[in-house]
Amino acid sequence: MSFMHQLIKSTCLILLALALLVGFEGCGFALRKPVEIPFKSIYGNFSDISPFGQALRKTILASGNVELITDPKRLDQAQIILEVLHEQRDKIILGRTASGTVNAYQLRIMISFKLRTPEGMELIPETEISLFRDMSFNETIVLAKDAEEQLLYRNMQSDVAEQIMRRVASAGKKWSGEQPAY
Repeated sequence: MSFMHQLIKSTCLILLALALLVGFEGCGFALRKPVEIPFKSIYGNFSDISPFGQALRKTILASGNVELITDPKRLDQAQIILEVLHEQRDKIILGRTASGTVNAYQLRIMISFKLRTPEGMELIPETEISLFRDMSFNETIVLAKDAEEQLLYRNMQSDVAEQIMRRVASAGKKWSGEQPAY
């Protein structure tokens, strides 16, 4: 009887999981996919040295159908130019204990960029994206809090890179719709 009970329980769990999958599919739920960029090549003036530059490169290349050009000598081969104008990371004290030690920080990342054609037509004028994250702090676990800070910055950089590429994709669709068909 125990084996039969287990078999029925397992079958019910499998059927429930399938029903959930079908339900999610029917409501339009889908995992986020890489942004489809309507350009063949992008020139980027950002550096692989900066953590944000690495996140942006990874996001651009994840689309799979875009050549990323970073060599200024090959600028004429790019269909569009993505310029990162300013990149800033800050760590602001949010709170202190009664004894004066810090117990909370706010991490900030601010990136400004613009998108233009090689001819100089602006597709996205200078735009700034800012993200903020609050983080508690405890000096007895400094190493763990340093790791948490780095993880938060990495996540914010990836988020900003994805936001930029969604805007690039949107601007590209509008721009390609405005171009005459030959």
